[in-house]
Amino acid sequence: MTNKILPILLLFFCFACSPKLDMETYKKYQNSGQEITANVQAVLLTNVGKAIQTGGPEYAVEFCNLEASSIVDSLNRVFDCDISRVSAKNRNPQNALNTEQEKQMWELFANEQLADTVLQNGSDLVYYKPIRTEMPACLKCHGNPDTDINEATKTKLNELYPNDLATGYTLNEFRGLWKVKFKRDL
Repeated sequence: MTNKILPILLLFFCFACSPKLDMETYKKYQNSGQEITANVQAVLLTNVGKAIQTGGPEYAVEFCNLEASSIVDSLNRVFDCDISRVSAKNRNPQNALNTEQEKQMWELFANEQLADTVLQNGSDLVYYKPIRTEMPACLKCHGNPDTDINEATKTKLNELYPNDLATGYTLNEFRGLWKVKFKRDL
C-alpha cells in the first residue's frame, strides 16, 4: 500500500509546492497536451493504417522504424513542443524510461491512479497521458507473439528491434505514455 501512496504524495507535493503553476495554467497545458496527443496519435495511426494496407503489418513495422520519428519531429515544430513516447516495455530503446519522473509517472499510470496530468519541471511543463492498445490492429505488432503476430511481422520485428519489449499486450492494455514537454519563460 505504501508503494502506491508514495508516488501520489510526491506528485501532490510537487504540484502543491509549485507557486508558478496555478490551476488556470494547469488546465491550459492539460488541454493543449490532450489536443496535441490526439493529433499526433491520429497522424501516426493514419500512416500506420496506410502502411498495413500497402504491405501488411511487417511493412508497417518497417514504416514505423523509418518514419515515425520524423513524423513526430515535424509535429514538434507544428506545436512548438517536444513530443515523445516512453515505456517500460519499449520497442525503440530511445523510448525507455530514463528519468525518475518518467518512472514515477509510469508507476501511477500502470496502477490506474492517474488519467493525464501536467507537472512542472524547472521552467518546463510536462504533460503525460497513457497510451493503450485501443484497436485490434495494434495487436498485429504489439499483441501475443504466439497468436496475434504473424511470422513475417515477427521476423521484421526481430530484424529491426532485436531487443523489442513491446509485445504481449491485450486489447485496451496500458503500454506507454505520451510525454509532451512545453518550454515557457517564467
